[in-house]
Amino acid sequence: MSRLKTLFDALRQKKIKALIPFITAGDPQPDFTVTLMHAMVTAGASIIELGVPFSDPMADGPVIQAADERALLHHVSLLDVIEMVKQFRRDDVQTPVVLMGYLNPIEILGYQRFAELASAAGIDGVLIVDMPPEEAEEFTALMTQNSINTIFLISPTTSAKRIEKICQFASGYLYYVSLKGVTGANTLDVDSVARKLTEIRSITDLPVGVGFGIKDGETAQAVSRVADAVVVGSALVKKMAKYQNDQDLMNQKVSGILREMRSMMDAVSEN
Repeated sequence: MSRLKTLFDALRQKKIKALIPFITAGDPQPDFTVTLMHAMVTAGASIIELGVPFSDPMADGPVIQAADERALLHHVSLLDVIEMVKQFRRDDVQTPVVLMGYLNPIEILGYQRFAELASAAGIDGVLIVDMPPEEAEEFTALMTQNSINTIFLISPTTSAKRIEKICQFASGYLYYVSLKGVTGANTLDVDSVARKLTEIRSITDLPVGVGFGIKDGETAQAVSRVADAVVVGSALVKKMAKYQNDQDLMNQKVSGILREMRSMMDAVSEN
């Protein structure tokens, strides 16, 4: 059984929701990442989404684009990111780690080599932003052979027919993009999210995480009422940029956001 399935099964029994922070690997400096990953787990993270730096992150807004740029200043590569996960696994063999990024770095490395290296490092899932399900069969088969889940995005405009297509290849969980546009957008309509999640759940039993527009404990709590997981990225990356010259303070600020979210999300389950 995968770490992701084990985690979601355990959370479901406890009637609490997963908290999934996103950070870009290597931002603001490569040697900050593993320490921050551990700090986020201590603060209440259930799963870590680790962004692979890319020179043309077309689905991301300016906050995460800047994070990619900071990481690329240090020449952080896909192989470096895999090594970071390997280091993280020396002290944490339970928390699932998902790589999120674009297809180009994986294609350069090669599907087979990536699958083998990622599996050996303890990576649990991959979310490739620009890989449509129509082109995913070979890739997802290799991931499955190496015990890695392939996670897909679903947007507000994704049709039921396309959701069915996505679910042919998806595993681990689905990532519902709650807003139209790029990461970092601000307006979140929880009622419309709930309606879309009802549609998704009529098609699949996979857990559904919701991201985009989640910036504080209040928004995390609201989304946790309807979703299986809450994904937060830009709000954390903003703090990382602000405190990039002080690793300890940066970790404290990021952890503070996650603790607030975790506390308010758990308050929902207690009611």
